[in-house]
Amino acid sequence: MSNGTVKFYNETKGFGFIKDANSSKEYFVHSSGLKEIIRENDEVTFDLQEGKKGLNAVNVKIA
Repeated sequence: MSNGTVKFYNETKGFGFIKDANSSKEYFVHSSGLKEIIRENDEVTFDLQEGKKGLNAVNVKIA
């Protein structure tokens, strides 16, 4: 599990980006990878999974 902050999330379009707390890398997150509703600036935990264009955040939950 990684920790990070929701940098951007668009509920209407169902996607956004999470900034990793340790590496400062940003990961794409899709609504299908959410376990809970998230909003911008929320502290979250997540796993990483290989997607079509790189690593995606999945199993995203409020920390």
